[in-house]
Amino acid sequence: MRIEYESDVVRWDARTEAWFFAVMPEDLSQEIRELPSPPRGFGSLRVRARIGDTEWATSIFPGRDGYVLPLKKQVRSAEAIEEGGTVVVELEILDL
Repeated sequence: MRIEYESDVVRWDARTEAWFFAVMPEDLSQEIRELPSPPRGFGSLRVRARIGDTEWATSIFPGRDGYVLPLKKQVRSAEAIEEGGTVVVELEILDL
């Protein structure tokens, strides 16, 4: 399954580290929740993600407002992504 969405970049402070995420819109998140998928830790799904010219393998995780895509520092640096900015995310969900 391939999807594309636009998201603001949000920051979550956990203990001493800050994590940055792109939150999937609730309607897309709901569609994904309804699809059969194998059980994985924290309800995660394996994906291949792309923002701009940067592509990487990672997982999305169910969150309060929808699935979240973690944006690691390497990706943020390569694409000049900052907290509060907007990104266009292309995802291929591998676990369906």
